[in-house]
Formats: sequence, structure tokens, C-alpha cells
Amino acid sequence: MSRAQRLLDLIQILRRHRFPLTGQALALELGISVRTLYRDIGTLQEQGARIEGEPGLGYVLRPGFMLPPLMFSEEELEALVLGSRWVASRADSRLGSAARDALAKISAVLPVELRHSLDCSTLLVGPNAPGEEEGGQLPILRSAIRTERKIAITYLDLKGAESTRTVWPIALSFFDEVRVLVAWCELRQTFRNFRADRISSLSVSDERYPRGRQTILREWRAQEGIPAQ
Repeated sequence: MSRAQRLLDLIQILRRHRFPLTGQALALELGISVRTLYRDIGTLQEQGARIEGEPGLGYVLRPGFMLPPLMFSEEELEALVLGSRWVASRADSRLGSAARDALAKISAVLPVELRHSLDCSTLLVGPNAPGEEEGGQLPILRSAIRTERKIAITYLDLKGAESTRTVWPIALSFFDEVRVLVAWCELRQTFRNFRADRISSLSVSDERYPRGRQTILREWRAQEGIPAQ
């Protein structure tokens, strides 16, 4: 492992933890000596990393330090390409365009050899894009989720029965063939999943739902037995 890669790995380890990690624990995870670890921490501090702590007490990385986006491993680049290609193929056109733009920005600041790896990635996503009608709803749903607004929807169930509901949208799940809105339903007084392609109409209210999205999302995860992320 190169020293540059080791320094990047050290930053990534520190970013994953909110509380101080001992020098011994960091050195063990990196597979280096404690003395080498202290040198690496000193190097990063000289480059502007806000690593606080001391031997015996542990080290923590304070927010605000940004590495240049050229320090990616081969697998990290593959993950970026595959994820961006999946979004471009499976999400609505606006989100797909944003994914392509983000990848282009990353590519623009990569060194030549890494840019070649990005451009020549052989990880592909098969065609299976959602229909135009469904895709047109998704930007509106995403905006309502971000702004924590109630929405009124007209929904068709599996039997074709139509109902009008007011819901609190909290998340969108992207599956290969369907997109599913997770929301609190005021009619049923519980969480419900709504397939986006079965929402025949929707309107976003000026009214925010009464609790924050993250709070409601935690409640939904607890109900479904989904571990917190």
C-alpha cells in the first residue's frame, strides 16, 4: 500500500467514528506500527486536517477537512461509476442527469491515469428504465420529501379501486421495476407503501407535517425492524 493510500485510509477510518480512537486501534486497523501512525497523523495535521488528541487518549477528526477528489482507489471509482450509471438508468430524468453531471465533475479533477479508469469501467447497468408517467412524478415526490410537505394523492390499489389520501412522504425506494413511496397515511393512521406508478395524481401542500422527517423515518425503521443507517 502506498503512503498516499494509507493516509487516505486513515482519514476514512477517523471519519467513520465520532469518538476518539486510540493510536493502537488505528495502527492495528491500518496494519502499521504506532510510531508510523503518529508520523502519518502529524503529516495530515500539517496538511490542514483537524485531528485532535494525543497518545493514550485517542484521536478524532473534526469536521471541515476535505481531501482533493483525486484520491480514489480503483474499487471506489468502480462504485461511483456503477452507482451513477444505475441512477441514470433507473431514476427520473432529472436525477439521472444530476448523476451524470456529478460523475463528470469528478472526472474533470482526476489525474490522467484515474480518469482513464473512470472512463473505461466495465461495470454496466442493463436497460430497465421506469415509464415516462412514473418518472414525471418522482421529482415532485423527492421535492416534497426534502421540504417535509404533506401531499394529497389519488391512488389506485391492486384491484383498481381509487382512493384519495393525504400522506407525509419520508422516503423513496428504488427497485428494478417499481419505485415505492414510503409515507405516513392520515387515512389509515399508520405507515403505508405506495407504488409511484399507481399514483394517478398528486398535489403538494404548503403545510409541513408535524414532526421532522428524520424522526418519522426512525419510527418507520423501528416499526419495520430495519437497523438505523
